[in-house]
Amino acid sequence: MNILQIYKNMGTRYFIYRVHHEIEKRLGLLKRKHPTDLSFSNHISLEQWRNEYTVNNAGFLINFKNQERDFSVLEEKAKRILAGELEFFNAEWLYLGKGYNWITNPSNGYVYDANKHWSEIQDILEIAGDIKYVWEKSRFSWLLTLIRYDYYFEKDLSEFVFSEIESWIDHNHINKGPNWRCSQEISLRLFNWYFALNYYKDSAALTENRWEKIINVIYASFHHVYTHINFSRIAVRNNHAITETLCLSLSEILFPFISETKKWAKQGRKWFEQEIAYQIYDDGTFLQFSMNYHRVVIQLLTFGISITERVGKPFSNVVYDKAYKSLNFLYQCTQDENGWLPNYGSNDGALFFPWSDTDYRDYRPQLNSLHKLLTGKNLYADELFSIELNWWGISKKIDTHYPALHKIQGIIEYPIGGYILICDQNTFTFIRCGSHKDRPAQADNLHIDVWVAGKNILRDSGTYKYNTTQENLNYFMGTQSHNTVVVNGQSQMLKGDRFIWYYWTQKENSVIAETEDCYTFNGVIKGYSFLNEEARIFREVRKVKGKLIWFVTDEIIGLDSYEKQQIWHIDDNPIEFVVSENNTVLEPGNIVSFDSKYYGVIETGKAISFPFKKKIETKLIVRL
Repeated sequence: MNILQIYKNMGTRYFIYRVHHEIEKRLGLLKRKHPTDLSFSNHISLEQWRNEYTVNNAGFLINFKNQERDFSVLEEKAKRILAGELEFFNAEWLYLGKGYNWITNPSNGYVYDANKHWSEIQDILEIAGDIKYVWEKSRFSWLLTLIRYDYYFEKDLSEFVFSEIESWIDHNHINKGPNWRCSQEISLRLFNWYFALNYYKDSAALTENRWEKIINVIYASFHHVYTHINFSRIAVRNNHAITETLCLSLSEILFPFISETKKWAKQGRKWFEQEIAYQIYDDGTFLQFSMNYHRVVIQLLTFGISITERVGKPFSNVVYDKAYKSLNFLYQCTQDENGWLPNYGSNDGALFFPWSDTDYRDYRPQLNSLHKLLTGKNLYADELFSIELNWWGISKKIDTHYPALHKIQGIIEYPIGGYILICDQNTFTFIRCGSHKDRPAQADNLHIDVWVAGKNILRDSGTYKYNTTQENLNYFMGTQSHNTVVVNGQSQMLKGDRFIWYYWTQKENSVIAETEDCYTFNGVIKGYSFLNEEARIFREVRKVKGKLIWFVTDEIIGLDSYEKQQIWHIDDNPIEFVVSENNTVLEPGNIVSFDSKYYGVIETGKAISFPFKKKIETKLIVRL
């Protein structure tokens, strides 16, 4: 049954590739494709690179110092990094020490085998814990913090930076160990090393010996990404594929003296444009159904468009159109008071390029950068949200026709992605009602988020970790952690291994309307089909205009013999519930609730549930 469901959901292309990939791994063919003795034979000297290849590429930095800005947060972060600490997933500082070996999981002490070929290393292994804890420092995003610190405080940390890069090279031999396991992590390391090389290009710390070691690994890294690109393009097909194809498409611009980059860039550009056209839907929503992964794509688009425009090699129009539409969707979901969005979908703490020091959940710097690039105008008046765009080298609008974005009041539907937004005065209501043609990560259809004046009144529970207990995975990925209905104590879809779900939920109908008094949504999904193929869930949401009042009606057909609950994650927010079924008042019960606002961080929250038989009517009143 599981194999048939995978084939049905994921399609022939995916199924054939996964079988082929498994055969390659077992026969040792992946080892042959990714040799450990790769070397770059056509070295150019450091001096030649400095004189001939950095002039057009180093333009991500312009003169934009503001001495009145408070950079104390940046200073503290830099000092902690220099002392051997690292901020994991933009949430939690852990001490690694100054002699960190790059292969130890700091959350549990597990040490990976650095002598194993990457294809022999499992990324999900109970004893190893979450491999993302090992990948986090090796991503080298923290280099951008040190670069910014050097720039604003007129310091020179180049010796520390290059000694850390050299240490990584010495501990992570080509195509061996956990840090060669993921092509996206390799791509991000390439990007961040590129920033460091350009910023510190004239430093005495960048010696000829270090230059040769670094370039050799850079060559092997591009080779790895190109050779293994079909894994992300076929088996994964999400932000990984966008990151890796962008990496290849920029390879000739970033490192033109590597002869193979001409081929890699040509193919990479074609693939990148294909991925953007496919993964960003025509209404601007994103196939991963995740706010944070959508922001990841926003930053990648900003980087890719800004650098290709700078050298006169722009992408095709589809990239610009999809960039603008995707920007609009996230902007409409953003809370003006703090820049936060619903903690909806998978959230692994990723912020690839930390060019500012605002809170991780604040999307304004990233949205503002792409908006300025596409429209020539800032989304926000505060200069704080313009700092990042300066590091991208965005000083003027590119040659496009896109108008500045504005917040839309009223009810809006994004029918392809399956979202309904209600913006009424200082309230924001987010509703999920969608179909899945691409792999879902969480069983959260018909979830509702409610925000008032930037405060999350009814919330999503978040993600926590990708490698944790089965109980945690079932909760955070499942229906129980969302504001929707639960049948038989189970999720809407049947959970498989890792990120796999069977019996995907599908939208059958969605209608929005506006009257003089209310904004209304009516939706129907096919869910719990593993219990009954004919099962359907109906949800109606009415938001009373100008008041902190919502009416929610849920009805379930085809599942009469099962227990049902309507769940609300409320924490300590002042919400009054008036709930009934067939004119009989229902009393709430307290249920387990957890909240993970940041990856790897878990808090105990509060939730209530209302048991019902078939149709439940709820009035919510927020009393602030």
